[in-house]
Amino acid sequence: MARQRRKKERGVVGRVLLLYALMLAAALLIELDGRHVRLTLSGGAETVIAVGSAYTDPGCSAVSDGRLFGVRGGPIPVKATGAVDAGTPGEYVIDYEASLGTHVYHTQRTVRVADLTAPVIRLERREGYTPSWFDGYEEEGYSASDNYDGDLTDRVRRSEYDDCVVYEVSDAAGNETVVMRQIPYVPGRPVITLAGGEATEIPLSLMPYADPGWRAADAAGNDMSAYVRVEGEVDTGRCGVYERSYRIDSGRGEAVCVTRQVSVVPATLPETVIPGEKTIYLTFDDGPGPYTDELLDVLAEYGVKASFFVTCRYPAYFDAVGRAYREGHSVCVHTASHNYYQIYSGEEAYLEDFKACEEMIREQTGGYTTLFRFPGGSSNTVSSFNKGIMTRLTADMNARGYQYFDWNVDSDDAGRTRSTAGVYRNIINGCSGRTACVVLQHDVKDYSVAAVRSVIEWGLENGYVFRALDMTSPTAHHPVAN
Repeated sequence: MARQRRKKERGVVGRVLLLYALMLAAALLIELDGRHVRLTLSGGAETVIAVGSAYTDPGCSAVSDGRLFGVRGGPIPVKATGAVDAGTPGEYVIDYEASLGTHVYHTQRTVRVADLTAPVIRLERREGYTPSWFDGYEEEGYSASDNYDGDLTDRVRRSEYDDCVVYEVSDAAGNETVVMRQIPYVPGRPVITLAGGEATEIPLSLMPYADPGWRAADAAGNDMSAYVRVEGEVDTGRCGVYERSYRIDSGRGEAVCVTRQVSVVPATLPETVIPGEKTIYLTFDDGPGPYTDELLDVLAEYGVKASFFVTCRYPAYFDAVGRAYREGHSVCVHTASHNYYQIYSGEEAYLEDFKACEEMIREQTGGYTTLFRFPGGSSNTVSSFNKGIMTRLTADMNARGYQYFDWNVDSDDAGRTRSTAGVYRNIINGCSGRTACVVLQHDVKDYSVAAVRSVIEWGLENGYVFRALDMTSPTAHHPVAN
């Protein structure tokens, strides 16, 4: 019995040892197998969706997995936590959890909600509008908007080129849109044509430069002359070569430009022509004055033309200058001030006085004259306080294209003669035996004006014709004494 009992006990111990060995082997196998939960994300660990879109989680699966025995059993339940606000840009995390025994396993997915849509630029169009070269392109309008940022019109960057306009805009997320507008310009640049050519020569003068003019037209024949901008001065009082530019600037920053070279050279006076018949040139100094209209009435009655060497001393009678010009008489410069000591103090003083008289003549007649008489004549000695002034002035004024006249018949109405009869006698005595008679009178002297009717009648009865002075008339120059 005892033997059987011991044998039985040994059998129990053996079974226990075997069970223990089996359990030890199983534990070793489990350890070697490394059994765990394997979590698999559908769609990847990171994903990006557009703001405003609907987010649907692609899910996550879990299984029991080991190194030795692989996947065993069915799917393991997975718990997901976390939410995605698809209407608000940002990064969101979804956590996935699964358990195996006492072990808990996790994996995560990052979802980035972003503005992925580029802004939209809309270009407006104006019906029938075609930009021209001159005006350039006038913006027709545009707008820009973004699905998330809203109106972006004020953030549009606009760049204008030769034949297109480029519009660019970016939203807050950096999405950029570029749109180009082609500009169908009317073809052809305007052409500027200069009257008188691109090179001209003018004589030295005291008067401002009178541009011969220009014309500009575009390819369609539209007159664009008014848009020409002229630059460059011409000093008519100084010999030299001057350049003037004529240009039109377009609205696109382009320009059409031509230039004219103006050469100012000493004037060449025409040859004096001695009349072939007996001629009297009646000339009147120092007006206009209170008797000038009376004189003009007498001249008109006989159809006689005369010459008036005018001053600016009596503004109330300036309109007589315009009348004389309209009735065919010669209007000439005498002096503005008739102040000997002022005008003969220097060349500049003389020229300033001369120009003042010219301006009055222009205001009354619409133009300037090239005929003049020195106060006191070219032979005056009252200017001797400025040595050589008359020698210099006579040469300078001729070089500027002005013809000066003295006289060879003196009525002496500014001297000792104070009667009409005396004036008449001096004139007819001075004219007798002469072919070309340049008569000096003063229309500010009433007794001298009163003699004109008799002088005209005497001249006509004695075969004389009466003419006004011009650039070719006899100058009756005196010897220059200073």
